[in-house]
Amino acid sequence: MTSQTTTVPAATLALGDDALVLAQRLGEWAGSAPVLEEEVALANIALDLLGQARVLLSLVGDEDELAYLREERAFRNCQLVEQPNGDFAHTIARQLYFSTYQRLLYGRLAATDGPLAGLAAKAVKEVAYHQDHAEHWTLRLGDGTDESHQRMQQACDALWRYTGELFQPLDGLDLDTEAMERAWLDSVTTVLEKATLTVPSGPRTGAWSAGAGRQGLHTESFGRMLAEMQHLHRSHPGASW
Repeated sequence: MTSQTTTVPAATLALGDDALVLAQRLGEWAGSAPVLEEEVALANIALDLLGQARVLLSLVGDEDELAYLREERAFRNCQLVEQPNGDFAHTIARQLYFSTYQRLLYGRLAATDGPLAGLAAKAVKEVAYHQDHAEHWTLRLGDGTDESHQRMQQACDALWRYTGELFQPLDGLDLDTEAMERAWLDSVTTVLEKATLTVPSGPRTGAWSAGAGRQGLHTESFGRMLAEMQHLHRSHPGASW
């Protein structure tokens, strides 16, 4: 088995924040998904991600304090997961990009003897469903009506600039991020082409136009989302059920 360094607090926090923030975004679809089946599917994906976030954050400190009492600049999630849901096509494009990355990441971590191997072995099975779900809807929307095709293309184009940050090295994890990026591009390209969509053009390795989330710099919408997520806990400090 491949070994990895055993000191991973920075990486663990970043991965936990990714899962937490995307779970919150997907939870925003409750009561407004386009069909009931998707209401359930998105909620289940959100719960999977929340479970991942709880495990990861608990390895760093108190999970509730980390989720509800940190300021915006202390979060280390990538900017992709904090992007607003937009229409359903934007949510699906965001999920396609991120779940493809997560499946590659956890697949590699599960093959190590590092501290995240156990979590990764469980999470990669969950993420396989997340990716399959996103791929199904990408194909359905991309190769559907003229309007669904246009919306899916616009979503893929708009979110493309946020994907490069996924492959920046994470402090504490010894992963071949260049190989991961190549595998990610191959996988995403295959899906988009099957969906009759054009793969977005733009800079790739080392020249992405967004990518400061890992350093605590976030987009404007993140602050509003965080305020909503933390409101109840901050309004009633120390409260319990």
